[in-house]
Amino acid sequence: MTRRPGIGALVFAWTGAALFLLSLLVFVFLYLYGIVFRPAPDGSAPLPAAVADIALFSVFALHHSLFARARVKRAVTRILPSCLERSAFTWMASLLFLIVCLAWQPVDGTVYALRGGLRVIGFAVQAAGVTLTLAGSSAIDILNLAGVRPVLLARSGRTSAHASLKVDGVYGVVRHPLYFGWALFVFGAPDMNATRLLFAIVSTAYLAVAIPFEERSLVDAFGDRYRDYQRTTKWRLVPGIW
Repeated sequence: MTRRPGIGALVFAWTGAALFLLSLLVFVFLYLYGIVFRPAPDGSAPLPAAVADIALFSVFALHHSLFARARVKRAVTRILPSCLERSAFTWMASLLFLIVCLAWQPVDGTVYALRGGLRVIGFAVQAAGVTLTLAGSSAIDILNLAGVRPVLLARSGRTSAHASLKVDGVYGVVRHPLYFGWALFVFGAPDMNATRLLFAIVSTAYLAVAIPFEERSLVDAFGDRYRDYQRTTKWRLVPGIW
């Protein structure tokens, strides 16, 4: 008989989910108010800061890539119960994202600063990004995404349920609405300096690179259902573009 996880596993999962939420809120706060994502002092060399930022984000991206591999997942489950594999990923990803946000180096330069009605449009684009992200998140099992659901199921003695395929609502607009919402938020800033622009480009480029690999896994999981979805909802990230 498989031993059910105790209260410690549940605390680990819920605190990991809380850290996941905290990392997102910290990012939104820092990005909106430019506390970290501000331009460097005039005359600062942009290349060293840009290289450091790209390297920093690459560590975060490498973690995601490694944890997507079955071999790494099996290694984790040799140390932790299988129900905590997703939570362990959430913990590490959230910590790394916090480090990225807090350690991002400023780059000299102002790209544009919108004024008047254009500034309102910029904030509206960011608000649309947040709204799209919330709508996309509400359509999926957010507790499963955060690593809590597997522990709840294991404690109840049930096996993990297979995730359902969402094809309607915001998922009928683009196949990856959470990523589209991210792009709207980071590129919609009405005060776009070089520091924000570098983050927007690097983070969105990572999502664009990750999509084909993610969709390959979805085809493996859902087969012809996902292939049909790809045909009916043709845009992956940005409607009318890609």
